Amino acid sequence: MKDFNGRARFVSENYGDSALAKRFGVTHYPAIFVDDVLVATPRDFGFFGKGETEGDGRYTPLKSAASHERFRADLARMIDLILSGRKDTAQSEAARMPAELRSLPDVRVTGLDGKTRGISELHGRVVLVEFWATWCPPCRSTLSWLAELKKKHGDRLEILALAVESDEAEVRRIAASISPDLAWGMATPEIGRGFGDVTSVPTMFLFGPDGNAVATFYGAPPTLHADAEARLADLLKAGTPQTTSSTAGR
Repeated sequence: MKDFNGRARFVSENYGDSALAKRFGVTHYPAIFVDDVLVATPRDFGFFGKGETEGDGRYTPLKSAASHERFRADLARMIDLILSGRKDTAQSEAARMPAELRSLPDVRVTGLDGKTRGISELHGRVVLVEFWATWCPPCRSTLSWLAELKKKHGDRLEILALAVESDEAEVRRIAASISPDLAWGMATPEIGRGFGDVTSVPTMFLFGPDGNAVATFYGAPPTLHADAEARLADLLKAGTPQTTSSTAGR
């Protein structure tokens, strides 16, 4: 690893006791953070959760020298960016690392009402897709905020709330307590992969009326609502196709 002259401190935490892991909904290991930027997930190292199909991660096979070198180079770059005051760039690059999601994925979602539809059928409307879990405390406040956004913007905005690794009965209870206006559903591993392998909750994707990906927001930082509402306002005001970009609100 590159020598950072004592400017970087390396800490190992049990993910069950880690505030960062809880904030990002990380329930497997290893996960690598540089400050509060999530730069590598368990899937990057070839580790997958319950119900997920194993595949190749960025740093697999883990025992190979090439994988180790690739990880060291990526980690060193992220540390360099943070130390040079370019945290926004680090967040943006980290957001793109798992996958470059460019448009609404062609996956089908079965809602709690039993109806199945393709997400790609939502072209023409601004779409927010929120991945959450019943065991994720920050997700509750995010869902309540999304319900307010739906109430405010009505049919101009479609919001899908997809529960990850959660008991359906508990999902139904929470959905009933928050709002019937959100499109509630269960996130299968296939749906997660369609969005580039969702590895933490809450994770929220924003798409323009043309179906192009506009922004991705990870976790529930203090600036989440303001950042997301600013991007949303631009989309609703313009009513025209937007340039694809990816930002990580962490």
